[in-house]
Amino acid sequence: MPAEGMLKVTIDGKMVEVKPGTTVLQACEQAAAPVPFYCYHPGLSIAGNCRICLVEIEKTPKLAIACYTQAANGMVVHTQNDRVKQGRQSVLEFLLVNHPLDCPVCDQAGECWLQDYYMEYGLYDPRFNEQKVKKPKRTAIGPHVMLDAERCILCSRCVRFCDEVTKTGELGIFQRGDHSEIGIYPGKELTNAYSGNVVDICPVGALTDRDFRFKCRVWYLGAAPSVCTGCSRGCNIEIHYNREREVRPHIADGDRVMRLKPRYNADVNKWWMCDEGRYSYKFIDHGRLTAPQVRQNGKLVDVSWDDAVTEAASAMLPLWRQGQGSRVAVLASAQLTNEDLFVVRKFFKEKLNAGLIDTPPTKPGSSDDILIQTDKNPNTQGAQAMDLVSGDADSSPAMTVRQALLGQIDVLYVFGWDLAALLGASEAKRLAGTVKTIVFQGSNRNGTLDLAHVVLPSATYAEKDGTFTNFEGRVQRIRQAVTPLGESRGDWEIVQAVAQRLGIEIAYDSSEAIFRALAASVPAFGGMTYAVIGDQGVVLQQAAAVR
Repeated sequence: MPAEGMLKVTIDGKMVEVKPGTTVLQACEQAAAPVPFYCYHPGLSIAGNCRICLVEIEKTPKLAIACYTQAANGMVVHTQNDRVKQGRQSVLEFLLVNHPLDCPVCDQAGECWLQDYYMEYGLYDPRFNEQKVKKPKRTAIGPHVMLDAERCILCSRCVRFCDEVTKTGELGIFQRGDHSEIGIYPGKELTNAYSGNVVDICPVGALTDRDFRFKCRVWYLGAAPSVCTGCSRGCNIEIHYNREREVRPHIADGDRVMRLKPRYNADVNKWWMCDEGRYSYKFIDHGRLTAPQVRQNGKLVDVSWDDAVTEAASAMLPLWRQGQGSRVAVLASAQLTNEDLFVVRKFFKEKLNAGLIDTPPTKPGSSDDILIQTDKNPNTQGAQAMDLVSGDADSSPAMTVRQALLGQIDVLYVFGWDLAALLGASEAKRLAGTVKTIVFQGSNRNGTLDLAHVVLPSATYAEKDGTFTNFEGRVQRIRQAVTPLGESRGDWEIVQAVAQRLGIEIAYDSSEAIFRALAASVPAFGGMTYAVIGDQGVVLQQAAAVR
């Protein structure tokens, strides 16, 4: 007997219990007997128009589409018998009647559901010898999306996404019969903040990403699970990077990160991500600092890591020895991981006793009711949990300038910030004129380089392991996708090296070891480990208590 309120369904000889309202397709997935589909998507309404999810239901005369049919108690379903396979083959033949033979030059090749299902259910002798219907090809329908209407199978996923998720309604299906095609309504463009998602959900090569087109064949891509750093939402993503160098080492130049794709997390971003985050990856391979530098005779020159660390430590050494750590000010960043911030706190706050250590927030940005948050930092909550955020948007920059002008700061240690943008060009110059040493630690070039005496190149989030804490207090993993560019190093490694040069013993050998120490000393992270966090994240204890 099924559990109370549950339905008993038999699928390919296996009995499963499902909740009322479950479709046959969902029941098949639960029974580990998945059926093929194009138009169905768990985040969209059911259209039932591609027809390839055919199954046989006993005591039903015709094959049924699994995506639309509700499961019923006692139902017996067959998903792999000859009748079902013949039905799916016929559907594929119909869908491919007007489909162009573009596979060798199609960007979707290698991740195309038409190719996959044809190999599984097709392999028929084509009976259609007439001229195929021609439709628009290579049509830019927005800044990020290219449409090839000939490849479209009219699954309507993209239309439903714009109608139901973004509610912007740019796309529709026009004409009738075999002349039907996807298109943009007159006077519109696909410019909503989530337009790239229609490429993700397109099961064929009809909608392709203009940014990714012809950059790399997908079979050369590697994937690393990570978290988007574009805002405090912390959308779960996969970083797709070029593995072709492993096969063809002579192509050493060029971009390493090819694209970002959303990764499903029911509690964070579901299946989606915004365009701002999706196309924010370019800084990983461009505008980077790749070698340590020290200012000599008014110019920054490349030096060894040993010399750069010695230069940074030497500026703080007399202050450390004389117990004047308060003459060191630190502008940390919520772009750093929890592990980075923990080592920053341990060195500057607990050991050196710096006079000012803060993580000033960035100016609020745009937001919406779907995913985008005004806070454009991925780890503000992590910094707050470690007591590294003052809460006053102007406190640390203003106080830093004030203390510097009063001669109370000898060393300013800056993590990633552009002082000219943060303080204004004139204030930044006044600050630089009163501080003896400015140490800049960051991954990319910005205005602080014109003021810095020591430059320490750090790795980006795609080049290291660690965790971020999103605006809801959810701690989430990032994993290294590519090696640090040039001579750049992880932020915690750099801070640890500077501390050790001062004789302060901080000796961690991995981000995981740091996180264990963090969880043991910061109550909000208590009980957490990388294994516990997993791929979906865990909420901070204090955030969970508020909920």
